[in-house]
Amino acid sequence: MNLPNKLTVLRIIIIPFFIFFLMASFIPFGKWIAFGLFVIASFTDFLDGYIARKNNLITDFGKFADPLADKLLVCSALICLLSLNKIHFIIVLVIIARDFIISGFRLVAASKGVVIAADMTGKVKTALQMVMTLFIIADFKILLIPTIVLEIAVLILTVVSLIECIVKNRKVISSDKI
Repeated sequence: MNLPNKLTVLRIIIIPFFIFFLMASFIPFGKWIAFGLFVIASFTDFLDGYIARKNNLITDFGKFADPLADKLLVCSALICLLSLNKIHFIIVLVIIARDFIISGFRLVAASKGVVIAADMTGKVKTALQMVMTLFIIADFKILLIPTIVLEIAVLILTVVSLIECIVKNRKVISSDKI
């Protein structure tokens, strides 16, 4: 397993610890430990992609596991924030629905021997989701307006990236053969 794939696996391993500290209100500074873990996990997303592209270490495992790790990280964070009443359910619903649709779409493609890697819109969407999540966890009053702007941008980009991915890869569902 190459370094980018190890970083992706590390991101997945961090998720339960992130959830624990975010939800464990009895732990002093638990929210800030969760914040730090989310920063580390988010940074591994940037780092694994950078290393994979720079050193030509792109693998089918990475194309599959990297977006899955991102979805697990972001969706688990959003579900926790929803249960803490820190985010509106519509935002969480749209993001999770999009991720389920894209995951199903990728499964159909994989059954036909096609791997659909994340495109630039999806990568920007994920980065904005991660920044938005950090803003929400930090919960500083001074970040209220920027957080709302991020939430709107994330909603728009989430829908746009869904449409873009389906249109770009419509051949996957338009026929039995590609």
